[in-house]
Amino acid sequence: MGFLVDSQEGGGTGGSWGCVRTLIRRKQVDSARVKSGGHQLAKALSVAHLIAIGVGSTIGAGVYILVGTVAREHSGPALAISFLIAGIAAALSAFCYAELASRCPSAGSAYHYSYICIGEAVAWLVGWALILEYTIGALFGGSLPALARQHIPGLDIVVDPCAAILVFIVTGLLSVGIKESTRAQVVVTTANVFAMIFVITAGSYLGFKTGWVGYELPTGYFPFGVDGMLAGSATVFFAYIGFDSVASTAEEVKNPQRDLPLGIGASLFICCALYMMVSVVIVGLVPYYAMDPDTPISSAFASHGMQWAAYIITAGAITALCSTLLGSLLPQPRILMAMARDGLLPPFFSEVNKKTQVPLKSTVVTGIGSAILAFFMDVSQLAGMVSVGTLLAFTMVAISVLILRYVPPDEVPLPSSLQESIDSVSLRYGGITQEKNGEVSKVNVGTSKDSAKPLLGEEVVSTEYQLAKYPFLGNYEISEENRRKIAGWTIMFTCFGVFLLTYAASNLELPRFLRFTLCGVGGTLLLSGFVVLTCIDQDDARHSFGHAGDIHPKYRRKWDKFKTLGRILYPEIGEVVMQRDIRHALDPMLIQVLKQG
Repeated sequence: MGFLVDSQEGGGTGGSWGCVRTLIRRKQVDSARVKSGGHQLAKALSVAHLIAIGVGSTIGAGVYILVGTVAREHSGPALAISFLIAGIAAALSAFCYAELASRCPSAGSAYHYSYICIGEAVAWLVGWALILEYTIGALFGGSLPALARQHIPGLDIVVDPCAAILVFIVTGLLSVGIKESTRAQVVVTTANVFAMIFVITAGSYLGFKTGWVGYELPTGYFPFGVDGMLAGSATVFFAYIGFDSVASTAEEVKNPQRDLPLGIGASLFICCALYMMVSVVIVGLVPYYAMDPDTPISSAFASHGMQWAAYIITAGAITALCSTLLGSLLPQPRILMAMARDGLLPPFFSEVNKKTQVPLKSTVVTGIGSAILAFFMDVSQLAGMVSVGTLLAFTMVAISVLILRYVPPDEVPLPSSLQESIDSVSLRYGGITQEKNGEVSKVNVGTSKDSAKPLLGEEVVSTEYQLAKYPFLGNYEISEENRRKIAGWTIMFTCFGVFLLTYAASNLELPRFLRFTLCGVGGTLLLSGFVVLTCIDQDDARHSFGHAGDIHPKYRRKWDKFKTLGRILYPEIGEVVMQRDIRHALDPMLIQVLKQG
């Protein structure tokens, strides 16, 4: 965990150690995307598009049923608090996705982050887990409960032709282009949100009119206790799955460093607010024990004489199905494309269509596969498999944040426009080392140790780093290599402590003594890891997210003047060194204006 094996290295060492190195090697950040030829994905998405993708992928038709089931069995009137706790837990994962998507804005989402930070073997598992999750999510999105599945007597099988047709339609829409498909996502998501706003508004009117009978119960606000409320939070947590779809479109965002965190955070906030307000209203209209588990919202309005509201709610559920299907089919081709770029899948999946600027072949393949599964399979049997892929992806993303902050790869993302210049200059100067005043100097080509240092220039290698940042711990000095090793082992023991703690806390069948012992050991490892990681300096590159970005067209003329001046002053060196010196000469605030992102 404390060292880097470049993804481009071959398995030069023989035997089992060569296989292990192959499984744990980490790729250079965005190296596959920068070096790959062919057409690129269209940069056409803004914050509004990302919010539509996130909200549409998250709020599915299940929420129209989930509120009744969880309220009856777990939470009671405290359903809104269950949604709030689950939203806070989802927000922690969303923050991790936002940071990683900003620092590594490429297609692939959790697969891409795992390959950069953890290793090839884990990235392979995460990639296929994500594909499984999104495929099953597409099957749920394409299934229309209102339309009966057809039984074929001769073959004795049940098929769902409507779901297959809907999957084909959405696949065709995604093949046209990212901008067109996102516009459709905006339309259906808006319709779904308006349906939920109707539920909140009309339900509030009925609640104030009737006196909120659902809250005037002798059992109180927590009929199942705090344990029931927490169990309800664990159940409704999966209603927040979908914001990670935003991260898979990172390569198609106009300004990923700014727009991705805003899109992920805003979509999650909107979903949490809508969930809580719908829960407050529905639980207040009907006592939790009298809710219809199949149609809780429609039956709640019908009990107050508003049978016609069922049509609006049904329309909202259908649009929710369509938006979920769009959000589930959108990330799959991009994950396959990222895996193909890294050589883990055939190059067929990495080709980007010249006209539509989307991975057309991957989109068609995933659409056909999802349509076949939707036609033949009963998706209710696969519901549990969604949580496996989601939890694995969320766990790896959280670990990747720690690794990227403390033991990051040796390269940070660089803009594509500078990559060729950096390669040519690094070939010219890369091997130069010299001795000056007894200090070792070397050429630095954009390492992650200090993002403020020049991309190419002489850097004095510091051999000592301050371990403790607090006076009561003393000023202990360690080398950078030892700092990375300590951080790597600490992260590993922290993850092991989390595993022990969650396993022992959730497994009620363990003997009482063994359970408390494992909880104590896991809690000790977790707490010790937090203390050590707090004392160790993080990597300075965490302050500079993602690609430096190309110059915004608005400031292109001013930047050209700077380049002309640089060529006059430095005729013998390349643009990378010139850009470095100009950046050091200018005010940092002006640089932020000149950079897009």
